[in-house]
Amino acid sequence: MRRLSRKKALSLVKELDAFPKVSESYVETSASGGTVSLLAFSAMALLAVLEFFVYRETWMKYEYSVDKDFSSKLRINIDITVAMKCQHVGADILDLAETMITSNGLQYEPVIFELTPQQRLWQRTLLLIQNRLREEHALQEVLYKTLLKGAPTALPPREDASMEPLNACRIHGHVYVNKVAGNLHITVGKPIHHPQGHAHIAAFVSHETYNFSHRIDHLSFGEELPGVINPLDGTEKITYNNNQMFQYFITVVPTKLNTYKISADTHQFSVTERERVINHAAGSHGVSGIFVKYDTSSLMVTVSEQHMPLWQFLVRLCGIIGGIFSTTGMLHGLVGFCFDVICCRFKLGLYRPGEVLNQDAQLHQMNNLNHHHTPLLADNPPR
Repeated sequence: MRRLSRKKALSLVKELDAFPKVSESYVETSASGGTVSLLAFSAMALLAVLEFFVYRETWMKYEYSVDKDFSSKLRINIDITVAMKCQHVGADILDLAETMITSNGLQYEPVIFELTPQQRLWQRTLLLIQNRLREEHALQEVLYKTLLKGAPTALPPREDASMEPLNACRIHGHVYVNKVAGNLHITVGKPIHHPQGHAHIAAFVSHETYNFSHRIDHLSFGEELPGVINPLDGTEKITYNNNQMFQYFITVVPTKLNTYKISADTHQFSVTERERVINHAAGSHGVSGIFVKYDTSSLMVTVSEQHMPLWQFLVRLCGIIGGIFSTTGMLHGLVGFCFDVICCRFKLGLYRPGEVLNQDAQLHQMNNLNHHHTPLLADNPPR
């Protein structure tokens, strides 16, 4: 009984077979079919390899939400060189609430304003990358993916000690400010705390020494990440006027970065530049110096690195193989049908009259052989 039930189950499974096997004696091969098969297998292999490279690649996904964190502090990283002596310039930050942020985190270092050939080459390379980033924003994703591989964007040190006079001041360091709009001032004189506001002691500085030519080696907000190039990195402004004012209007966007190599809370920013000469007689009022006015955005951007899941890769791979197999089969059948129609219409190839007669003769000969063949088993002789 068990054997009978097994046989019934096996026969039932055989009836459900959706892939019936065809005997090889009924299969006819051709040169055109073999050629199409080779082309199909080659296309399958090529597309499968390309799909594997796509599977290995990652992309950056951008999500936007409202920034609800207003109580934390915002870090500003500064590295600016001004073409004036350190005792003649001062830097401080005044926010929208008229709160003067102390600049204790900033250091004043006497340096040479002119760059060495190696430093000038570094700056030109940085400016070239900046121009490419403005033209093709997809490069920023490459920078995000290769954070740890990229070298820090700080200006390389001088090769050897120079005997030139230290005619500039490098202001570098970081400060923490409130997450409200503010203004970073770099102007003549040291800043002083005043109950009524904000002031710089500039009375003892000669007007002829004013020179606010400057170079921004690095300016960023939030956590400082190596390999990330910010919009103002490498910016250099040269002026020959003592009354020049430089203004940078910055919009800071909080950004959470999550990649397979690093996770960090940083900030992106966009900037608009403006410069003008202070001339009170012409109605251009103001104070000579460098002013960085920043404001924080209420939106937060989450940048995460995405990868294609394995199941999606397998589905796409099956689609490639099955699609090419089915498409080439249909195209081969369609081309063969059209070829047969054309040959039949114009009596070409196998459809020529002589070829048709030869084929009929061969078929007739085969039929005769089948009718007069020797039997495999001889009949029993009569007794």
